[in-house]
This record gives sequence, C-alpha cells and structure tokens, in this order.
Amino acid sequence: MNTGDLLADAFGRIQENVHSVVDGLSPEELALRLDGRANSIVWLVWHLTRVQDDHVADAAGSEQIWTSQGWSDRFELPFAARSTGYGHTSKQVTAVGGISSELLTGYHDAVHEHTSRYVRGLKAADLDRIVDEGWTPPVTLGVRLVSVISDDLQHVGQAAFVRGVLRRR
Repeated sequence: MNTGDLLADAFGRIQENVHSVVDGLSPEELALRLDGRANSIVWLVWHLTRVQDDHVADAAGSEQIWTSQGWSDRFELPFAARSTGYGHTSKQVTAVGGISSELLTGYHDAVHEHTSRYVRGLKAADLDRIVDEGWTPPVTLGVRLVSVISDDLQHVGQAAFVRGVLRRR
C-alpha cells in the first residue's frame, strides 16, 4: 500500500461513518442536543467536513468545496463563508439546524471526493512539506493530514454516541 492509498483509506473510513451516523435521521433528530451545551449530530458532521474542506484545500492550494460548489449557499447558515465551527458558541451550534441528511452527506461526499483525489496523488516525500509556519515546530503536510483524520474521527464518534442515545430514547 502506498502513501496515497493509506490516506485515502483513512478518509474513506470517515466518509463511511458519516453516512452511518446520519442515515435515516430527520432534520429534527440531526439537530437534537443532549443538553443546552452539547453539540448536535448535524453540527458535528458539518464541522468535521468544514475542517477537512478547509485544511485539505489549503494544503492542495485549491478553493474550498464549500464556496466553489455553492454548498455555503445551500446550507444558508448565518456565518461567514470561511467559518468552520472553531470557537462556536452554543447559539451558533443551534443555528446549524433544519438541514437534511441528504444535504449534509452531499457536502461531505463532495469534500471526500476532493480529498481522495488529492491524497491519492501524494508520495511519502510530500508529507515533509511545511504547510503552516505559524506553529513551533512548523506543521508538515503529514502532520496536518493526520490531525484532520484524528479530529474527524473524534467528531464522527461523538455524533455516533449522540445517535445511540437518540435511538435508545
């Protein structure tokens, strides 16, 4: 297995889990919050997808799918187009609602397709390229991609937990 195939497999597992988590849920179920400060499934999946879109587009030197394919307009969220959910308040988490599972997975699938195309073309040597000098030590492409995979898997796991609680009620 080469570097690109390994990374594509990891991102593919995220996509599989996203579909599993949102499958069959209504917009109301997706927006359910276990308490007033908890994140909803829809916010978690939107956020993990926005982070992947933002970070991969930056690394690839391409435009984000969120804006280039009009997903920002389709979601109609009250945030700046560059918002990924980092630092969102409880009120902002609540604002990510009224979204269907089809819209949510449609955006995720579009981001996944872009991510998969990008990572499949990577070679091991590419992973050492510095992509962010704002940290000490500077962040390499490999570290950035592992960070996105880790963050996405944590958030989809959190969404799966919320779905489990929702289904047990």
